[in-house]
Amino acid sequence: MGSIWELDFYSRPILDENQKKVWEVLVCESPLDTRANVDSLFRYAEYCPSTEVNSVWLRTALQEAIDKAGEAPIKIRFFRRQMNNMITKACNDLGIPAQPSRRTLVLNQWLQQRMEQVYPNEPGYQGGTNPSVRLEAPLPQRLPDALEGQQWGFVTLPASEFMDMPEWEIDFGEGFPLELAQVSLEIQIPGILIFSPRALPLAGWMSGLDLAWLKFNSSPQGARLLLETGATESWVLANLRNPQMLAEAKGFEEAKQKANGVHFMGVQSDPQAESFAGFWLLCEIDLP
Repeated sequence: MGSIWELDFYSRPILDENQKKVWEVLVCESPLDTRANVDSLFRYAEYCPSTEVNSVWLRTALQEAIDKAGEAPIKIRFFRRQMNNMITKACNDLGIPAQPSRRTLVLNQWLQQRMEQVYPNEPGYQGGTNPSVRLEAPLPQRLPDALEGQQWGFVTLPASEFMDMPEWEIDFGEGFPLELAQVSLEIQIPGILIFSPRALPLAGWMSGLDLAWLKFNSSPQGARLLLETGATESWVLANLRNPQMLAEAKGFEEAKQKANGVHFMGVQSDPQAESFAGFWLLCEIDLP
């Protein structure tokens, strides 16, 4: 399997000599399992003049990144919806699929690091926030009937057990090193397991959505467990009407916060199964 890249192309809190915002492309490699070496992940950064912000410039920068890396990624993830057209065109021109995604943990941390340590040292730096344009998120969708699990439940696993995740028998899935989320191996990681006789097609469908995170949501419409995917999509994984399940969902959310947002979702054919049709290590993050 080839590499997956995370990409951001947006203005930075820096003004050029004409008092125009300087733009920048950031590209970094996604770690795909829990044993990935974070320090060896590929990274590429380049500033872009405000007069050259277009898909042609971005395509050229991406080609330079590919040349530096030695090979092209199998796909590129990006979280800024407002940049969808420009990023998608640049990637398509290079024959690389572009995927809106919130599964950009390395990129998010790199952006924060540059906001604190790099941009303030640049000429023309403008302090304060550099907000992204917030676009309204669509309402949560209902899972297709054929893909709903027959049974599911909240569970926890010691963080140390995820070190062996690359050796587990998993048809669809993805992980990341827990050090990225600054999680100690002694902490308990919360998650859910979904059981269904249609486990494999369910896991395959979920894999195609680019999973972001699970979230307990309480609203006037009721308490729900939501599955967040892509850049903004949201799915109602379960309506929580049972008092016991509601209490467990609140406990899940509390445990997730203690684990710095880290949690997981697994899909199996039944509770006795020793393999997973799907298993994803997830992390809820605050995107800019």
